[in-house]
Amino acid sequence: MNLSYFSELQLLSVLAEEMNMRKAAERLFVSQPALSQRLQTIEKEWDRKLFLRSQKGVTLTPAGEMVVNFANEILAREEKVRESIQALESKVHGTLKIAVASIVGQNWLPQVLKKFVSRYPHAKISLITGWSSEILKSLYEDDVHIGIIRGTPTWKGVKIHLFKDSLFLVDKQITKIEQVLETDRPLIQFKSDSNYYQEIQDWWHRQFQTIPKRTIIVDQIETCKQMTFNGIGYAILPAITLNGAEKDIFKIPLLDENNEPIKRDTWLLGYESAFKLKQVQAFIEIVQEYIDECGQF
Repeated sequence: MNLSYFSELQLLSVLAEEMNMRKAAERLFVSQPALSQRLQTIEKEWDRKLFLRSQKGVTLTPAGEMVVNFANEILAREEKVRESIQALESKVHGTLKIAVASIVGQNWLPQVLKKFVSRYPHAKISLITGWSSEILKSLYEDDVHIGIIRGTPTWKGVKIHLFKDSLFLVDKQITKIEQVLETDRPLIQFKSDSNYYQEIQDWWHRQFQTIPKRTIIVDQIETCKQMTFNGIGYAILPAITLNGAEKDIFKIPLLDENNEPIKRDTWLLGYESAFKLKQVQAFIEIVQEYIDECGQF
């Protein structure tokens, strides 16, 4: 297989992801007419229409789906071979593929990656963020080397505990837990697919034997945080989102039935094979250094 063949496979893969000629051309650093011409050449080689064009973009034909699946398989195999070859060298090369829970990707990971890219300038990073269930899916489908999730996962591969962080009731007015029952301001909650929501529900029921008077549901934890900091209502937030720079904000720790702080776990997961790669090993070392330096929340 020559380089032009791999280039054709990359073109098909990118176009299938974008489903838009202009966006695909931008990602491939070619003009839109050049991309269209190359696609026509590829379709002639396969003697089939692979994409149908319309004003809204492009769609895959049944034959196109088969060819794109083939292209993705070949590209994935090529990447694994390159990683194996690069692992033979002393320098850290290759792409580190990480899937991270959004809350970790926004509040903890940037400082870790800053150290990583500084120490290993030849390595590349592919980063996906999302809910913990999406991170696990990426791991199961072998799309990433390692995943970082919140909560306590069921995972049969390598599982490394990173840190715990406490939960706080956060507000600009409430200074004691009991005042929650007196306020008419809403509890602002963010959507989560982990057991976070259930933990909050259990704590609330133990504490108050009732439900909040008013609630506002938002889709992102950052939205929840900013609404709380702007005095719209109060929220229950993990310490990882609170960096100590908040002004005029009261933070009351949540306690369990034993009067101990309620904490959330964060885990790093992966398969044994991924941990043999130099870029993964290097990342784990950086993570451990960072945790040793900064400690728990």
